[in-house]
Amino acid sequence: MEPSKEKRFNLAFNIFLVTGMIVAVTLTTVFKLQQPGVKTFMLLLAAFGSVMGVINTVLSANGHLLTFLFGFLDVLAATVVLYDNGIMGNFALHAFYFLPMQFIGFWQWRKRGAKVGGEGDEDTKVRARRLSGKQWLWLASGIAVGIAVLYVILYSIDVAQLSAGKIESFNKSKVLLDAVVMTLNIAGQVLLSFAFMEQWYIWILVNISSISLWTVALMSGTGSGNAAVMLIKYVFYLLNSLNGLRIWLNLCKEPVATSPRTKDLDN
Repeated sequence: MEPSKEKRFNLAFNIFLVTGMIVAVTLTTVFKLQQPGVKTFMLLLAAFGSVMGVINTVLSANGHLLTFLFGFLDVLAATVVLYDNGIMGNFALHAFYFLPMQFIGFWQWRKRGAKVGGEGDEDTKVRARRLSGKQWLWLASGIAVGIAVLYVILYSIDVAQLSAGKIESFNKSKVLLDAVVMTLNIAGQVLLSFAFMEQWYIWILVNISSISLWTVALMSGTGSGNAAVMLIKYVFYLLNSLNGLRIWLNLCKEPVATSPRTKDLDN
């Protein structure tokens, strides 16, 4: 694709993703505000976080440093909402892992040439890197172990809640999907923060798994009314991930202009 045509395509595609997500979040939020007993501030905060999240993913697909500003706002909003809802496991994951990783990612991308402004569009983008064979092995092993450990933990929690009468039943497939999504999110954030192109393979798996997870929740009637908007959100994320993979394959090939600050990019 010619550079001018690619820029026009990316601009139109990004506008479509952001606009579509804003419309979906707005419609869902307005509908839920009509329901009795709703926490207005928390609902609006969750909606704000969802919009920041889609902007974050669009910017990350384009290799832009501002991805971590919007990522910070997304994770911060999610952290507050999770705490308010008493979902302490995910709260801890967001507060003590995803939030600090935004700062690590900003620092790493700066080291690899990304900046907010530059002489040209390509000068502002991060210089992507690739996983070695050994790194792939470590990644695959870590993901497999992580899924197994999280499945056991989540399964044990559900069994305990079932025994205590807090829930009537639980779906083993949903527990497994939950463990897969959480593990892949952790791995994907590491690859994103350290500018590895292979993050997009992980995000594609995350989004497919998340679509499956929220489809199960929607069909079973669970999810406190959030299932529909979450399903739409991850459909948009999947489209963005496919575009991100295409862009980052090129970012691996295109060198960034050398400067004193970028002379040790590969460290």
